[in-house]
Amino acid sequence: MTKDQAMFDLPEPGALYDALTARDPAYDGRAYVGVTTTGIFCRLTCPARKPRPENCRWFASPADAAAAGFRPCRRCHPTGPEAEGHAAIAALIGALNADPERRWSEADLVALGHDPSTIRRAFKRHFGQTFLEIARVARLRSGLKSMTKGTAMIDAQLDAGFVSASGFRSAFARLFGHPPHAMRGASDLRADWIETPLGGMIAITDDSALHLLEFTDRKALPQGLQRLSGLVGGRIGLGRTALTDRVESQLTEFFAGHRARFDLDLHLHGTDFQQRVWQGLRAIPAGETRSYAALADQIGKPAATRAVANANAGNRIAIVIPCHRVIGADGTLTGYAGGLWRKQRLIEIERSYGAAA
Repeated sequence: MTKDQAMFDLPEPGALYDALTARDPAYDGRAYVGVTTTGIFCRLTCPARKPRPENCRWFASPADAAAAGFRPCRRCHPTGPEAEGHAAIAALIGALNADPERRWSEADLVALGHDPSTIRRAFKRHFGQTFLEIARVARLRSGLKSMTKGTAMIDAQLDAGFVSASGFRSAFARLFGHPPHAMRGASDLRADWIETPLGGMIAITDDSALHLLEFTDRKALPQGLQRLSGLVGGRIGLGRTALTDRVESQLTEFFAGHRARFDLDLHLHGTDFQQRVWQGLRAIPAGETRSYAALADQIGKPAATRAVANANAGNRIAIVIPCHRVIGADGTLTGYAGGLWRKQRLIEIERSYGAAA
């Protein structure tokens, strides 16, 4: 057995059972439990009553559990993103997608029969943001789309559903690291919004290369945009290039299961070591994962595991440079700036590519 094959082995049953009883999210998307007394398989984070150890069988994927004759649990939805198993989250996300420009408040949540504090905790746990914060970014998208078409600032503000100009400017600056007027001049780099099944992303391109691709709810996005702006002399405006259209098209193909590898020119803004790590990430085939130590070995720096982890965290071109393919040495999911729920879903999507290969 090779070192990479060994990385796919499940931990020993005692550790898995401890993770099951603790509902440890680090194992989500990496291990599943089949309960022999019910014939059902679950995530290790499932809220259902825990089975006895002798009634548990352990699997590395939903496909393995199904092949062994187990049915998916209807509480934790092990064949899809974990958040789909939360009825309130699914309902609210559905309502937001149906009307992204609605101005939501806690009173609206109460009117729908939800406890705002419960909803706040649930969304923070799954997405790293509250529902109201996600709704605010969705509204901001309308203003951004208006501004890329040359709409006046006040009209863009109203399109986004912001009553006050200061509120619109503040929300825009939190997202981009700049007030809106700072991005309306002539520029050779263009920033625009791309919608994906895992949420909105900001893409920054010029006529020849992709410079940045980040989820809009990443906490470090404003700092990343400010840093990039400084590196390119402030030459970032709103709008899109032909390359933005290519990025959007290839992301659509990726999520539809038709593109395992991206064919895009990238402009990497990092040190020589960081760029070496990022190129190493691109060399990991879709459907496979590596530990930080294995990635360090792969790039010829076996003693630089921590530096590799830091470079991985500094990646500013999500999905295309697949930092989500790096997991813990024990097979658990580790930190991902876009949220562990996204990492889980990306790994699940790429399993089909690995199976086809």
